[in-house]
Formats: sequence, structure tokens, C-alpha cells
Amino acid sequence: MSQIPADLQYTKEHEWVAQTSNAGTIRMGITDFAQGALGDIVYVQMPKVGDAVVADKVCGEVESTKSVSEIFSPVTGTIVAINESLTNTPELVNSDPYGAGWLAEISVSGEPAALLSATEYGSITG
Repeated sequence: MSQIPADLQYTKEHEWVAQTSNAGTIRMGITDFAQGALGDIVYVQMPKVGDAVVADKVCGEVESTKSVSEIFSPVTGTIVAINESLTNTPELVNSDPYGAGWLAEISVSGEPAALLSATEYGSITG
């Protein structure tokens, strides 16, 4: 069974969202369920710092040994940080999807997409 931390919020496209210590900024990644479905991740492509992203629109992709999967932004805003570690060690998304395998931080400028609680997300992956 996939891990679904209760302190995070989720999208129907299998991204997670965490509030950062910086008000108005979120950290995002893909869920344990998503990385498990993808298999061994070999490459992660995310926008550059300063790029604008729009809620529910494609903002990157994850490539695994099985397939390529699009990543959707959970919020509208501006990329303020990307996880540089994933350039050389994309498998961090597999081994620690909610920690060291985070993808990006976004300064939120618009309303978030419809985010799900852990319980709601669990009901669609269950």
C-alpha cells in the first residue's frame, strides 16, 4: 500500500503539496503511488527558477524505464526553487518521494487547484 502522509495535500494527477516555512510558497513532488506506478525514474525535467506555472497545466515530466509521465502544477505561481539533486540522482523520487525527492517550490500567485486531503486522495488510489 502506498504511503499517503496526512499533513500533505494532493492532486488527482498524483502530485503532493506541502506548505513551506515561507508564507505563500509551496513545495511539490509526485506521490508514492505515482513513483510506484512509474517504476525506476531515470530523468526529471522541471521548469527553470523564475518560470511561471499554471494550476492543472503541465509543468514538467518524469521519465522512467517504463514510460514518460507529465507533471501538473498544483498551483498558479512562479518557480522559486527546483531540486537540483534530481539532475544527477533522479532515483531520489523513488526512494524518498515526500522528502529528498521533492521536485520544485512555487511562490503561489493564484488560487490553488482543487487539492485533496490524504483521506480523499487515498480513496482514489485505494
